[in-house]
Amino acid sequence: MKLVMATADFLVAGRTFAGFPLLLDDDGWPMEPAQSFLWHTLITHGGVESTLTWEAYGRRLYDYFAFLAANELQWDEAQKPHGLSVVMRYRDWSLGELALSPNTVNKRLNLIVRFYDWCKRQGYITQLPFGVRDVRTPAHQGILAHVDRSGGVVQKPAIMARERKATIKLLTKTQVRQCLGTQLDPSHALLFNLMVRTGMRSCEARSFPLAYVFNPRARSDLRTGQIIRILLEPADMHIKYRKPRSVDVPWSLMEDMWSYSLHQREMRRRRSGLTPAALVLTELGNEFSKSAVVDAMKAIEKKVGFPVRAHMLRHTYGTYTLSALRKSPEFHGEPLLYVRDRMGHSDVQTTAIYLHLINQLDAQIVLAHEDELDMLFATTEHGEMAGGIQ
Repeated sequence: MKLVMATADFLVAGRTFAGFPLLLDDDGWPMEPAQSFLWHTLITHGGVESTLTWEAYGRRLYDYFAFLAANELQWDEAQKPHGLSVVMRYRDWSLGELALSPNTVNKRLNLIVRFYDWCKRQGYITQLPFGVRDVRTPAHQGILAHVDRSGGVVQKPAIMARERKATIKLLTKTQVRQCLGTQLDPSHALLFNLMVRTGMRSCEARSFPLAYVFNPRARSDLRTGQIIRILLEPADMHIKYRKPRSVDVPWSLMEDMWSYSLHQREMRRRRSGLTPAALVLTELGNEFSKSAVVDAMKAIEKKVGFPVRAHMLRHTYGTYTLSALRKSPEFHGEPLLYVRDRMGHSDVQTTAIYLHLINQLDAQIVLAHEDELDMLFATTEHGEMAGGIQ
């Protein structure tokens, strides 16, 4: 069996579904009912438009079925009275031999549970390969309390691994400065800056278009040192949820990108002979892949001597930007909503994790991160970003 991502030629009712995951058996036919479940979950019922989510769901389901195939197990195998179900064996293998974190395993198990629930509703199986248990939940508050019939108890699958409370990891001010002051590969340095200074995701930083870059000093409508607002369009780059959003780019970062595009990028582009749309290119002149970004972060951490990951850079931006805005007496907006919009979160509750983190962090660590990150969000007496935003 294998997993492939559909090309633009994959058309349904005249619409292309490029990037949709296809689970194929050894004969090249779709694996059923897994393929139908993906279509139902992502398109028919879920309406999920993010190709990143498509790929994640496809890989999780592929991982499960590859495990079954390697161990000559059937997905609909009848559970023995005193034996482990196929799902339990997959969970134990993931936690044991692969040594995956419980959080990662549960992300995979959540989708597998949904797959079996769907198969039972469709009549493919008559019994789930896992039990359920009652979990007590806080009483519902507010205007909808009268429609809550759960009684404070909900049923959860008993297959899930016990999770440790996840700790958000970020860089300190000293670590950020050390990274910025280290001689890095120009492309690695630019990826680092795009993520830690604007809050972009890894997929957004590596696909950030060359067309968005300009010489800020050549613009008569801009003033030196101001923040420059850039609208990100899903037609131009990879954006989660495929929804337009904006980021605020510091003046100095735009200057760095402009300089990079004229020199380093051009040298790399000539090596490949291609005309890629992305700004940041590898040593061979190609656009960065997901794995290439991981390698770039590893190269940085090898030089600085501490862990550096793409998600840590976003957490660093989110935490310290929110802290800076909350301290600023000149910022008249809502800091939480500002950070939510800049980071592209679909729910403000996601952004609120940084609020909790600020409250938990040692005050010295947060307050020490002044200078550039704080000054980036200095405001005028009218509550607008310093210098205006273009």
